[in-house]
Amino acid sequence: MSSNKNNLTKILKISGLRNTPQRQAILDELNRTRDHRDVEEIYFSLKKKGIKVSRATVYRTLELFVNHYLIRRLDLGEGKYRYESRESDHHDHIVCLDCNKITEFMNNRIEELQEEVAQENGFFLKRHVHQLFGHCLNETCPNK
Repeated sequence: MSSNKNNLTKILKISGLRNTPQRQAILDELNRTRDHRDVEEIYFSLKKKGIKVSRATVYRTLELFVNHYLIRRLDLGEGKYRYESRESDHHDHIVCLDCNKITEFMNNRIEELQEEVAQENGFFLKRHVHQLFGHCLNETCPNK
């Protein structure tokens, strides 16, 4: 996590911004879990810990972190963004349309196929977003 803290310090310096306790707390909050949380969840988690931060600061800071590749922003079709740490290994997502359960997965065959498709079409892949949406088989899931 210290490398991420060093990255934050460099990014803020380049951007002409200070490394405030609030910005560090937001990054630490995202890095402490593998959850995919929205702004409100992050904001209330920080408030619960006694960290004085405004929603506006959370929104602006998350945008800054996304733009500098410190965190990922996910659009899972809910009408709001979710955020996750970039400290975990590469993975994709499968999302239940009923209960919004998010499962992370990594499949080497899919990764290889993406590379093949890119090459066949004259592309060099820089990044990708792979999200699958369906209905989970969990018996406690709504709408079963």
